[in-house]
Amino acid sequence: MRYRSTNRQAPLTSLRGAVLRGLAPDGGLYMPAEIARRSPQELEEFRRLPFTEVCFRVVRPFAGPEVPEEVLRQVVSEAINFPVKLVSLSPGLHILELFHGPTLAFKDFGARFMARLMGYFVRDETRLLNVLVATSGDTGSAVAHGFFGVPGIRVVILYPSKRISEAQEKQFTTLGDNIIALEVDGTFDDCQRMVKQAFIDAELNTRAFLTSANSINIGRLLPQMFYHVAAYRQLPVASVPLIVSVPSGNFGNLTAGIFAKRIGLPVARFIASTNANDIVPSYLHSGEFHPRPATRTISNAMDVGDPNNFPRLLDLCRNRLEYVQREIWGHSASDEDTLRAMKSVYERFHYIPDPHTAVGVLGWEGYRREHPEAAQGLVLATAHPAKFADVVTRAIGQAPALPDRLAAYLQRAKLSLPMSSHYYDFKQFLLSH
Repeated sequence: MRYRSTNRQAPLTSLRGAVLRGLAPDGGLYMPAEIARRSPQELEEFRRLPFTEVCFRVVRPFAGPEVPEEVLRQVVSEAINFPVKLVSLSPGLHILELFHGPTLAFKDFGARFMARLMGYFVRDETRLLNVLVATSGDTGSAVAHGFFGVPGIRVVILYPSKRISEAQEKQFTTLGDNIIALEVDGTFDDCQRMVKQAFIDAELNTRAFLTSANSINIGRLLPQMFYHVAAYRQLPVASVPLIVSVPSGNFGNLTAGIFAKRIGLPVARFIASTNANDIVPSYLHSGEFHPRPATRTISNAMDVGDPNNFPRLLDLCRNRLEYVQREIWGHSASDEDTLRAMKSVYERFHYIPDPHTAVGVLGWEGYRREHPEAAQGLVLATAHPAKFADVVTRAIGQAPALPDRLAAYLQRAKLSLPMSSHYYDFKQFLLSH
């Protein structure tokens, strides 16, 4: 398997090259040069096999011979050691809970897999690998826990000051050791911009060994196919089309869903469910892509004004608007809509969604209003509601139960360092620490 850049101006590379570089030298994102489609018989077999075996079979063609099978099996079994739960709220609406990993968010899938894969790739390196991460919420904690204590790797996490929940912040700013958290005086887009700038800074890259753990890294995107396949394994076989509503910020989650569709998963359409940061739904409506500064919302992990994975979505759809529209339908929701949806879901189904999941439910309901034909909806539940206890309390009048492992982090002292939103300051930090 070889990997190419979305900009198509960089040489093909291996999975190791793509994972350790993160961003292609021409500034593009790495994509598999080909995606092999699975037969209906193979997909049906996925419903009967153990989940870790299915994950291994899904990712094996993307790794190729450079990762021995026994190594890949070990990476998968160590990384994906928690369940994916399907909750049917009604015959036509299902919730796929992706928050049963160590940090209670869907990012655990990608971060834990990538940490172990990178650890294998750098096993003989003499240089320290610096993993740079920008987070709008859950990526930071998932990456920090995934890479914590991995030899030869240091993680530097940039996050926007006072724009993520306390639970999210405490999960990655209290670890220490090889995890450094930089509290940036700015927005998530400022954090993302500085990380991208670091990768194209020739001087910095000659002096420091850098890669990314954001979803710009193909190593984090590939394992996100696993839970789309997990849904297929648990959903009843039905003749009605499956519509998957994805709470979306940087669009790695939805991109991985289209990857899964390309290998044969029977998904009729995806819904790009966003909050007020509706750059992609606006593009789907107007055909024009206009990034803008992120707006702060109660579903903060989706507060992204320039989605990283948009070039991959275009690439998967041959850079043609009509093909993107065929694959994806867009919907955006206000904070007021989100709070009402959280209350409504709780009252109708006795189920507590976090604000991001509520945005996904709103996306599905919006789609149904415009498309009344028979279909079943699957909403990806991206985070445990306890990570957003204040918002949940506002919505339903009571706080969700706090898992013990999350409560423990809330008692720990924050170890983050202040950082301006100027790239020069970030570069000097990397070179002097």
